[in-house]
Amino acid sequence: MLSYHNNGELNREYIIEQTFGNPERLNILNKLVHPRVAIDYKEWVKNNNARYVIKEAALLYESGSFEELDKMIVVTAPESVRIERVLQRDPYRTEEDVRKIIINQMDENEKKRRADYEIINDETVLVIPQVLKLHGIFSKV
Repeated sequence: MLSYHNNGELNREYIIEQTFGNPERLNILNKLVHPRVAIDYKEWVKNNNARYVIKEAALLYESGSFEELDKMIVVTAPESVRIERVLQRDPYRTEEDVRKIIINQMDENEKKRRADYEIINDETVLVIPQVLKLHGIFSKV
């Protein structure tokens, strides 16, 4: 099966090639993935005994899962920085691949407008103090 490598790992390159840029296939993929992610997340939360939990996902708004959350934090960076980070993390992706993914995501300005909090991660502002400030806010709730 082309969706998996011989060692059983998911063939991300093939999946990207087949879905991004093809709205119908991307919709099918999302309908398969997002419900399973939601089930796993609910199970994880149920088994977690923290004062608060954070759900990280690129498509919280697009998948509708934001509706189950109390607050939204958006982490922002210029598109060029985001693309470079993905290319460093995922050497099998091309810049074109990353741009196809970004096109299918909600505009960053719209995410910022909807969010309760913003963490700026553009390499000009320290991230940890921003995170610690939010931790202080959430720990009091």
